[in-house]
Formats: sequence, C-alpha cells, structure tokens
Amino acid sequence: MRRVTLFVNGTSKNGKVVAVYGTLSDLLSVASNKLGIKASCLYNGKGGLIDDIALIRDDDVLYVSEGDPFIDPQHEAKVTSDPQAAHTDWLTLNIGGRLFTTTRSTLVSKEPESMLAHMFREKDVWGNKQDENGAYLIDRSPEYFEPILNYLRHGQLIINEGINIRGVLEEARFFGIEQLAEQLESALKNSQPPEDHSPISRKEFVRFLLATPTKSELRCQGLNFSGADLSRLDLRYINFKMANLSRCNLTHANLCCSNLERADLSGANLDGANLQGVKMLCTNAEGASLKGCNFEDPSGLKANLEGANLKGVDMEGSQMTGINLRVATLKNAKLKNCNLRGATLAGTDLENCDLSGCDLQEANLRGSNVKGAIFEEMLTPLHMSQSVR
Repeated sequence: MRRVTLFVNGTSKNGKVVAVYGTLSDLLSVASNKLGIKASCLYNGKGGLIDDIALIRDDDVLYVSEGDPFIDPQHEAKVTSDPQAAHTDWLTLNIGGRLFTTTRSTLVSKEPESMLAHMFREKDVWGNKQDENGAYLIDRSPEYFEPILNYLRHGQLIINEGINIRGVLEEARFFGIEQLAEQLESALKNSQPPEDHSPISRKEFVRFLLATPTKSELRCQGLNFSGADLSRLDLRYINFKMANLSRCNLTHANLCCSNLERADLSGANLDGANLQGVKMLCTNAEGASLKGCNFEDPSGLKANLEGANLKGVDMEGSQMTGINLRVATLKNAKLKNCNLRGATLAGTDLENCDLSGCDLQEANLRGSNVKGAIFEEMLTPLHMSQSVR
C-alpha cells in the first residue's frame, strides 16, 4: 500500500497523509474530504501535473489544486514581524468602500478567464492597489458586486429583492464573467412584462376622460383604439396624432378641434360626428363613413384635411364650408349634397367622385383631377375659373 502527503496548492502546512488506492478520481475525492476543498488536479513538488495514479510513488508529497496553476510553496510571502500577518489564501476586497473577505480560489476557480481570475491568480502581477489595511481597492458598486461574489462561491445566481438586475449584469460584463452574464440576460428578459398591443376599450378610455380636467389636453398619440366603440363621446381637443382608430365607431362623437393628423381611420364610422376645426392632415380614412358630418365652425376655424387619403369615403350630406382638401385623394368618394362653399380642392384627386347636388360656390378646384366626376343637379353653376389654372 502506498501513502502520500497532501497539501493545498501553494502551502506547506496542515498536510494530510492518505493511502493511495483505486483510480486518480478516487484519490481526488479523498483529497477533497481531507483538505476541505474541491480537488480537481494534483501536482508534484516540481509543479508537474499528475494525470495517472501509476506515476505516484510511496511517500510522495503532492499539492492539490481546485483548477488553478501550480504555486510553489517556497515562493510564498515570508512571515512579517507580526506573527498574525503570515500570508494565507484569504484576502479582502474594498469594493467602492465596502469590504468583502473571500479566498483566492473563489475568485480564480469558477471563472478562470474572468478579470478577477487574472487579477488574483498570481500575487501582484496586476499591481493591485491596496488601502491602508491591505484590502484590494476596486472602484465598482458593492451592491451589484455581492451577487457576483456569491455566484463565484457556490455557483448559484441569487439576487436579493430591490437589487436591479441590470446593474448586476453590467458588473458581470465588466469583470468578464460570461456564464453569469448569460444567466442575467435570460433573467432580465423573463422579468419584462410581455408587450401589450391590445386595443384600448371604451371602458378604459372613459376612465381616462373622467380623470382628465376639461381644460387639459388629453394626449393619445399613437395609441391603439382599433375597433373600439367611442360613439357619442366628448372628444374635443384630444390629440389622436398617429393613433390607430381603424374600424372605430365614432358616430355622433364630438371631435371639435381634435388632432387626427396621420391617424388611421380606415373603415371607421363617423356618421353625424362633429368635426369643426378638426386637423386631419395626411390622415388615412380610406373606406370610412362620414355621412352627415359637420366640418363647419361658426367662428371661422376651418377643418384641415390636406393630403388625406379619403378613397371611397361616404361624406353624403356633410357640411364642409371652407374645408381644406388640397391634394387630398377622394377617388370614388360619395359627396352627394355636400356643402363645399369656399372649399379648397386645389390639386385634389376627385376621379369618379359623385358631386351631384353639391354647393361648390367659390370652391377652388384648380389643378384637381375631375375625370369621371359627376356634377349633376348642382346648386350653383361651376365656373371655368374655379377649375382652370
């Protein structure tokens, strides 16, 4: 039977004499139990790695490592004048003013390619600065460093309540602890609530309206109201810029002076709605119904639908005195019996529009496309000067 003396790598004290039997794995298991470490490799006195148990002779002195390179015990720091100051594997880190005490093997073994491992694998190679008490100074956040140190100790990611995962992730990236950074990225992704793209309901919106003072502008830019029932609501002065109002029920709603610029109103129903002074520049209202709407503001404020897409809309019987429809697209729209006195229709696409029964007195049609448009039963004659440049 062979027997050997085992020391922790880099030390020559508190050795253990053990019997050699079985395989190399059996000897490493015995070394782990005897020395209280997680043994992963053995070195002889000259730093040679033992990879076969047959290489071990009786009474050999072996050094047990947790994965770190061989450290010659003869090169360890000498005992100073204070007997308590002898070098051990324990060291203290001063992280942003807070002290953490740990072992060198903790910083080196778990993530051998990390910055911490390179900083403390060999003494003073990096020229680490120390405070007056010998603690290594590292200018990082102690709050976010603590979960990282615990991970290096036991391999488990544990973050206490109130600690921002993003902060811990940035520290893990800084110290080059890649496996931990991947776990944190996954945890951060799972902690984010799923994006809610569901449309706002009538009940939710009415709650918003009731909570907003009547003199305050309600900002609804870009919100999704698709298919919502907003009929007969007081929606004056609300900012719906770029909002999704497709297929909404807005019948008899009061949209006086509201901002619907670039909003999506395709397929919406606005029959009987009050649209005095509304701003609908470049709005997409293709296929919408606007029958009997009132765009005419007694105060003189004109509704602005410049550049709007109004293909196939039904605006029959609407009051649109002075409305601005310049360069708008009204192809195949129904404008029967509409009041378009003084309307700006310059450059407007009116191809195949039904304008029968309309009042176009003083309307500006210069440059408009009236191909296939119906001008029957006009209330006032259409002068050539209105349509020719």
